[in-house]
Amino acid sequence: MTPRTVRTERAAAEPAITARALTRRFGSFTAVEALDLDVARGEVFGFLGANGAGKTTAIRMLTGLLAPSAGEARVAGFDIRTEADRVRAHIGYMSQRFSLYDDLTVRENIRLYGGVYGLDAATIRTRGDALLDELEFSAAADALVRALPLGWKQKLAFSVALLHDPAIVFLDEPTGGVDPVTRRQFWERLYATAARGTTIFVTTHYLDEAEYCDRVSIMVDGRVAALGTPASLKQQFGSGSLDDVFVQLARGAPAPAPA
Repeated sequence: MTPRTVRTERAAAEPAITARALTRRFGSFTAVEALDLDVARGEVFGFLGANGAGKTTAIRMLTGLLAPSAGEARVAGFDIRTEADRVRAHIGYMSQRFSLYDDLTVRENIRLYGGVYGLDAATIRTRGDALLDELEFSAAADALVRALPLGWKQKLAFSVALLHDPAIVFLDEPTGGVDPVTRRQFWERLYATAARGTTIFVTTHYLDEAEYCDRVSIMVDGRVAALGTPASLKQQFGSGSLDDVFVQLARGAPAPAPA
């Protein structure tokens, strides 16, 4: 699997996500400082950073779950301050911790989340059946989610996050703990979803996965320390891998000036 390129017409359209000087403070502590982003429609955007760098706080603001202290952002065309409900209606979200209910069956989870997303019963049934067929989960539709292998759970959680056909899906370390084959299959599904026009905003600690993104940002201490395509960042930092770039930034090495 090789990195793909966002088509020119997508990149030229109104961005799926824009942020300008987006900031969040908790008392005297600044978790996110002056975040500037433009994420194109249909882009696979990697949002990287060490634990505590501010990624989760930034995502909570972008998804309308946390009010910013300063700055502004629009997600799927809606203002995160004044239209948070509309933002949430047009996005999907898959958390770092498995987000479905272990004590419900696969089918019951689909019905539950379809209702949460505001879909009617007929649409839930139609899309749920299509989801089960696509994942080849039909035989497991009435199994409790707790009985599924982790890789199956992650595939299901991602598909459920897409049930209402969102413009953007936020994924917080979606492949944590799964085997390499399942990780590869998961990323193939991400690519296919982005090819249909859905924007993918993904965090990961697997730097080899970040190579698959169209562009990545790397946060350090609440600020974006680097932003660009994987190839451009490796060239800028004189590194053979994003892992080396990440280590340089985490250790506080200043970013070289772009050529």
